[in-house]
Amino acid sequence: MRLPVLLSFLILTLLSCGGDKPTYTITAADTVADTAGRKTVILAPTDGTAGMNNINVGNTTPSQLIAFARTAIGIPYKYGSTDPQQGFDCSGFITYTFNHFGIAVPRTSADFTNVDHEVSLKDARAGDLILFTGTDSTVRIVGHMGIVITNPGEELQFIHSTSGRDNGVTISALTKGYQERFVKVVRIFR
Repeated sequence: MRLPVLLSFLILTLLSCGGDKPTYTITAADTVADTAGRKTVILAPTDGTAGMNNINVGNTTPSQLIAFARTAIGIPYKYGSTDPQQGFDCSGFITYTFNHFGIAVPRTSADFTNVDHEVSLKDARAGDLILFTGTDSTVRIVGHMGIVITNPGEELQFIHSTSGRDNGVTISALTKGYQERFVKVVRIFR
């Protein structure tokens, strides 16, 4: 008699522990290899939530991140991809770059909307993430992003993977078109 009650309690406890947590699906496409050949699993919630609003960068510095990001210049754009052999979309490039250092980040650009530590555009510095709308600037939902590579007082530039004219990982200035699409800057390295 005690065993069925104990089993019922255990089953209810186990079921309640995962109720509100995001669920994850892992496929071969969700892994990337760093320069040492180590595989990193990219966990992206399948329920559309970011599952995080703070990013722990550990001992990684902005200059290390940017130096690694620059090694991807010229890799073509490919929607939905985090694989440098196939190409990257904008958030796939961000995911690949941060995951190289073992830093977990949200998988989609929209999931970065609620990441903490927004800073003003004039205070943007190397290592910050810059968020934009998609190509339709009237829809004020984040749909594109990049990594700022300059510091305050310099002309703002960022590295990103674009489906536009440059088609792939490139460095861009904050042109009028990007200014119209600008949403916010998020400070990751504090």
